[in-house]
Amino acid sequence: MIAKLIIDKKREGRALGSAEIREFIEGFTKGEIPDYQMSALAMAICCRGMTERETADLTEAMMRSGRCLEWNLGVPTADKHSTGGVGDKLSLIIQPLAAACGVAVPSLTGRGLGLTGGTADKLETIPGYNASLSLDDFQKVVAEAGVSMTVQTAEITPADKKLYALRDVTGTVASIPLIVGSILSKKLAEGASTLVFDVKWGIGAFMKTKEDACELARALVSGAKAAGRKAAALVTDMNTPLGRAIGNANEVAEALDILKNSANVIKRADVALCVEFSSLMISLAKDITIEEARELCREKLLDGSALAKFEAMVKAQGGDLEKFNKLLTQPRSKFKIQAMKSGVISAIDAEKV
Repeated sequence: MIAKLIIDKKREGRALGSAEIREFIEGFTKGEIPDYQMSALAMAICCRGMTERETADLTEAMMRSGRCLEWNLGVPTADKHSTGGVGDKLSLIIQPLAAACGVAVPSLTGRGLGLTGGTADKLETIPGYNASLSLDDFQKVVAEAGVSMTVQTAEITPADKKLYALRDVTGTVASIPLIVGSILSKKLAEGASTLVFDVKWGIGAFMKTKEDACELARALVSGAKAAGRKAAALVTDMNTPLGRAIGNANEVAEALDILKNSANVIKRADVALCVEFSSLMISLAKDITIEEARELCREKLLDGSALAKFEAMVKAQGGDLEKFNKLLTQPRSKFKIQAMKSGVISAIDAEKV
């Protein structure tokens, strides 16, 4: 009866109290509130929205449904989250680059993101790489290598895992309060003190319009700050693929090439974006100016420090880069697109690619 009253209240467009949200999520996590009632509340939220305070309460309740990590490493902690896009291998460069600049980067990453593979899927193309670490092993790798990228475990935000499965089949994925709760609850439970968000928009992104992406970016930053974290976001274009390679293994190979040959590609738009995100993380985490952070990031990219961090992480998680490099010596197939007349490529449709 109490669950029904809460559903009715939100259906009528009224704001839910903090205790109501907390008790509903707790009951759902424990199995005391059935899936159909959670689905009904999710639809009511999708249709009626939530205030900033309600969204913060929802995020906290989901975060506290499982284990929350704490870090005492003697350096600040930071992480970056992307809403995903075609050719988006930036995390493979940004996270080790930030670690090379003196912050610890605990990164619970995702799998398939709509049209594309997630960061974990990409890393698992490296023979032996374990992207499903236990939380204890996750903490050890961060302590040893300065950076770790692994998937969310059952101990982290179980409420989010249960709710997302319902949202996927009930047409409630696109609700901004529910998106914020899902993304932020995991990132807050992960324990990083600084969070930077890459919110993409365009034909190859989840958010199709820049206006919607800006709304989501503001909500993520606001929610992170309400939880006591330093936070910032960039809204970036995903109408054209990022970089020059698409596909899980291909994107790892391109990221490695950038880390190894950064002097030759430092001016490329995708590489400049990596430097910008790493600089935001460093600036906020270390409390230095963005100009100082950019200079430090460029230095650590060019001198091989970021590559060394990536290699240390891969080794610590069981990966073999030598075997990986041998896998990509020859393509299985190739074809040529013949231009019918002279000209230049002005655009590439990310979704079609």
